[in-house]
Amino acid sequence: MSEGVVRVKSWKEFKRLVYEQKPNSVVYVIEQSGFSSTKELTTLRLMLPSAKAYYIFLDFPKGETLRETRIPLHKDKKGNRLIEEEDVKSFLRNQLGENLTICAYWTI
Repeated sequence: MSEGVVRVKSWKEFKRLVYEQKPNSVVYVIEQSGFSSTKELTTLRLMLPSAKAYYIFLDFPKGETLRETRIPLHKDKKGNRLIEEEDVKSFLRNQLGENLTICAYWTI
């Protein structure tokens, strides 16, 4: 029986679920939202599709990195903070294994 969509509250828990579920892939989305109450535009959403549920983890900026994963934030020419896709892919490969397929949401 499926649990539907489950929000995972920490990187440590998401990582544990990846090792437990042994998925073929992990999906990421770099979100830019102008409606954030903190006026922060950049968020990282990680999705773990499994037979039991879709597990979702959100990571938000704190200082010059993301709060949980510590992926660095960069600035564009206008000074807006952003996450580089290669930083996300490199981090996930390092933390979750080289053989795991890592996809941006729009490439599925």
